[in-house]
Amino acid sequence: MTAYRRNPTPWLAAPTLALMLALVLALPRPAGAVRLKDIASFGGVRNNQLVGYGLVVGLAGTGDKQGSSFTIQSMVNLLDKMGVAVDQTKLKPKNVAAVMVTAQMPASSRPGSRLDITVSSLGDASSLLGGVLLMTPLSGVDGNVYAIGQGPLTLGGFSAEGQAGQAQKNITTVGIIPNGAVVERGVPFEFNQQDSMTIHMNAADFSTTNAVVDKINDALGDRYAKAVDISTIKFTVPEEFRGNLVPLMASLETIEVSPDSRAKIVVDEKTGTVVLGRGVRLSKAAVAHGNLHIVISEGAQVSQPAPFGAGQTVVTPTTDIGVREENRRLMLMEGATLSELVDGLNAIGATPRDLISILRTLKTAGALHADLEVI
Repeated sequence: MTAYRRNPTPWLAAPTLALMLALVLALPRPAGAVRLKDIASFGGVRNNQLVGYGLVVGLAGTGDKQGSSFTIQSMVNLLDKMGVAVDQTKLKPKNVAAVMVTAQMPASSRPGSRLDITVSSLGDASSLLGGVLLMTPLSGVDGNVYAIGQGPLTLGGFSAEGQAGQAQKNITTVGIIPNGAVVERGVPFEFNQQDSMTIHMNAADFSTTNAVVDKINDALGDRYAKAVDISTIKFTVPEEFRGNLVPLMASLETIEVSPDSRAKIVVDEKTGTVVLGRGVRLSKAAVAHGNLHIVISEGAQVSQPAPFGAGQTVVTPTTDIGVREENRRLMLMEGATLSELVDGLNAIGATPRDLISILRTLKTAGALHADLEVI
């Protein structure tokens, strides 16, 4: 008897599966839909943080001061490796600055590819303008060196000062070097060899996560995806795409979903900014809001004796208190929709500062059906 290997989807060949994906993605876009790539991230597609310590040279007297002992020690170590013996007490680091160098290395980076790096002053240098970063190893969290950075800095500002004045634009102690690092070691990860993947939702919401699962399964024609919690989806790679994940991921990341979220109001008291989400609802409530203004002014009355009199000058403090309270009518508000809620708040003439107080009071009264977050 001849043995046949069972295909997980015997009725669906790779060209047919690709055609089905294209047809599903070509369907009319639902209202408020966004692409999956904009609300989720895929496991294995991430950046790795790199960091290193280095020296920037060639500064025009704006480097670290004499008291920066770690800068002087770094200069001594560097010159010693180059065979130059120096007296540490004679070094003046005003043209040199100790810096921290950071970069983000994608998992797909391979030896020879280049990365942008950010250079930040570590000591008391006043400006990195015109500086050049010397060769700096960039290490990952595991301690291995993955890239080498070097090159002239680019700053988005300038600084100039004299004895009686100073002019500065933007920050001059942080610069970037476009393509300033060369990758020397790749991350030991093979994206195409995965037989399953994880999709991480940016926002934790059961409705949105379940909608993404349904969209993926509808596009592939089988139950390849399942939600394991409120923001994580496990996805089994179809047999036809194993070893060639890029076309599959290019199709999946353009799947459009209408995300849902809890009704929320965000209040920034520092600036008086109030943002209302679309799901905010308001039960019927009567609101009256009037501002109370209390003005206190201090003064003094001076009483002086007559010329050549025996009296003394007396200072008598005076205080004037003025109170003004606005008398506003009671307004009936019921916001079945966000538009009606906004219209009701505008009807009572609420300013942003007033709005914060009104929303807090409505929340306390149980008439506001939304999360109120103060930042």
